Amino acid sequence: MEPAPGPQEKYQLITRNLQEVLGEDKLMAILKERELKIYWGTATTGKPHVAYFVPMSKIADFLKAGCEVTILFADLHAYLDNMKAPWELLELRTRYYEHVIKAMLESIGVPLEKLKFVRGTDYQLSKEYTLDVYRLSSVVTQHDAKKAGAEVVKQVEHPLLSGLLYPGLQALDEEYLKVDAQFGGVDQRKIFTFAEKYLPSLGYGKRVHLMNPMVPGLTGSKMSSSEEDSKIDLLDRKEDVKKKLKKAFCEPGNVENNGVLSFIKHVLFPLKSEFVVLREEKWGGNKTYTAYEVLEKDFAEQVVHPGDLKNSVEVALNKLLDPIREKFNCPELKKLSSAAYPTPSKAKPAEKGTKNSEPEDVIPSRLDIRVGKVISVEKHPDADSLYVEKIDVGEAEPRTVVSGLVHFVPKEQLQDRLVVLLCNLKPQKMRGVESQGMVLCASSVGEPRQVEPLDPPAGCCAGERVYVEGYEGGEPDEELKPKKKVFEKLQADFRISEDCVAQWKQRNFLTKLGTVSCKSLKGGSIS
Repeated sequence: MEPAPGPQEKYQLITRNLQEVLGEDKLMAILKERELKIYWGTATTGKPHVAYFVPMSKIADFLKAGCEVTILFADLHAYLDNMKAPWELLELRTRYYEHVIKAMLESIGVPLEKLKFVRGTDYQLSKEYTLDVYRLSSVVTQHDAKKAGAEVVKQVEHPLLSGLLYPGLQALDEEYLKVDAQFGGVDQRKIFTFAEKYLPSLGYGKRVHLMNPMVPGLTGSKMSSSEEDSKIDLLDRKEDVKKKLKKAFCEPGNVENNGVLSFIKHVLFPLKSEFVVLREEKWGGNKTYTAYEVLEKDFAEQVVHPGDLKNSVEVALNKLLDPIREKFNCPELKKLSSAAYPTPSKAKPAEKGTKNSEPEDVIPSRLDIRVGKVISVEKHPDADSLYVEKIDVGEAEPRTVVSGLVHFVPKEQLQDRLVVLLCNLKPQKMRGVESQGMVLCASSVGEPRQVEPLDPPAGCCAGERVYVEGYEGGEPDEELKPKKKVFEKLQADFRISEDCVAQWKQRNFLTKLGTVSCKSLKGGSIS
């Protein structure tokens, strides 16, 4: 077992490859007494890309140095930054970020149990935090607020007030997360100095600020989520990675604004402490570098060819991306990804002899959701995890419905209870039994998985219509066409509120007697 690093070794690990540190003396003083508490925040806006491996590799350094690390998913900041994340997509994007950041950390060998994960809205809507926002706004000038956010908040001709609030919230996060230091890119410097200036005016202490350099993108400028050619997405296919790296700026002998070299320096070297340049034997064969400076010198002197450098980065990068791709290959995360970042719809070309039709509205009133009463429940004859239920939905005959609830809801709890049934799915056979609907249930987010059928308000009758607030009118589709995926698109925004109420985009599921709810699964999904 290796001996624990001393204060000086910890300091070296914490500060290596950083561009700037504000508060070096304070940092060393803390390390001589105890472990450093530090946080890194990310606004849940555009899709994370491979440049996010840069802060991830520093987080690995912090953990090696014994730091207590908090990762903040800054969902409220994402909304305040010129609504880069629309309110209705905020929850979906935050969930996407949580999954993808954890997958990135796992791919580089960072133990998740040593990290604390927090959402901004977990505490930024509290009475105390809100009061501090008002207190801060009473001492901060408009000039200082605008200046602080100039490098981070999207700059527009007519700036919104929300963008002026952004730096103040980021400053307050340091106090409310109870940390000694904040880590970010050097583009955050003005917000960091803003925090140092204004937090003491509220009686809070200055923090240490650690800044990474900005890593050039593949085009030679900053790697950005909004510039498709400047970045490699974490879920890009191998052929896309190859194509983007092939087009990347990597001029022979030029080490300035070289995104390929920068990625090696700030991600690959810190993770492995070496980098292998792959070459054919006729060009000298493979060469292993144990110091980045030697590689950079060889590239500057054109001993290493750009093509070999790109091919070597491609191999190393795909090793990092493979476990992330594998994790996001499951149906649940594929659905989350497409829902959080919907592709802008394009009109399909008209079929021969027809006119282009208007795009269909995907709205909740297209779903035929009704209150049902379970008349009988039996185990499926050929599937241990399935029930076969007879459910009265106000029609001449009860419907036969197959549900995968055996491991979650005892048979006696289903018998004679009211449920919420989606009635206009195309009937399909499940292990030989045709199912004529779907019992809608709340499902927990974490493990172990818990499932609870949704509860209509007491006093409802079988067959009563269930609708979403604001979508009471409109006739449901006679039958939802599987290829159109109307239900799947709407379901992506189904959620259980903190009051256990079923919602679509924060609008309640209702009957004429009140709200549809579940027993206890706050924040859960609905399926």
